[in-house]
Amino acid sequence: MRTGWLTLPEGRIETAWWGPGPEAAPTIVLLHEGLGCVALWRDVPEHLAARTGLGVFAYSRHGYGQSDPVTLPRPMTYMHNEAQVVLPLVLAQAGVRDAVLVGHSDGGSIAAIYAGTAGRRSTSPAVSWPGLSRPPTTSDAAGRRRGWLASARHDGSPNLRILITIAAHFFVEDLNIASIRAIKAAYETGDLRDRLSRYHRDPDIAFYGWNGAWLDPRFRGFDITGYLPTVAVPTLGLQGADDPYGSDQQLHAMRAHITAPVETVLIPAARHSLHLEAKEATLETITRFIAATVRHPVP
Repeated sequence: MRTGWLTLPEGRIETAWWGPGPEAAPTIVLLHEGLGCVALWRDVPEHLAARTGLGVFAYSRHGYGQSDPVTLPRPMTYMHNEAQVVLPLVLAQAGVRDAVLVGHSDGGSIAAIYAGTAGRRSTSPAVSWPGLSRPPTTSDAAGRRRGWLASARHDGSPNLRILITIAAHFFVEDLNIASIRAIKAAYETGDLRDRLSRYHRDPDIAFYGWNGAWLDPRFRGFDITGYLPTVAVPTLGLQGADDPYGSDQQLHAMRAHITAPVETVLIPAARHSLHLEAKEATLETITRFIAATVRHPVP
């Protein structure tokens, strides 16, 4: 693992690399969950680099891990901002040329917004929720893919090869909110705060930034399914069968709205962190999907 820092307008973020650099191979970009950070991917990045031969890049978003803090409360559009403003800056500074996005939970939602926004380039104007771009629905997946790849080659953005989501949220479910309400009680009365403090510079910012946004009544309007029709790359969606934060309806949404090639997998006996709870099944599925899609390294 090679650790480092990137300096963005909102402050520094911690980063880590495994495997080859972006000049030698496509890069798997890991986007962590709402309570995650670089360290909480544990040994998953190392396994992905070894199994795929690709580089793996992870970073802790502002307010997480050892990255600089943010001011709370987070806006209702914090995932949109991360996908449409912060992530492009991170990819540019990191020198990523060809990207495979792998996002867990909130990170999966961020990855989907990024991919849907990228697929909209050179197409129709956007709609908004609330105040940021949402792409229109269209069935011309092949045309969208050609438009995105062409623009990626000319504006300095990386070629997006694949989108992979792990327990992503495309809309809010009642069980999702019930679980987030329950974990607030665990944080305030149990040992969760102590456990998170081992990984986060300020565990209260990490926890309440995520928990406070999701429990805000305005967040019930969160719905990013409008980005899915303009995802123009092969997509893999993974969900744990026993996930307390989302049901298989999230996978149904992917199949219903994504017109690019899409595969969804419900992994038995796994909860929300299936890359840790069902590691072998998850890594095998991701590795197979990448191997079938990314056949050649960056020239």
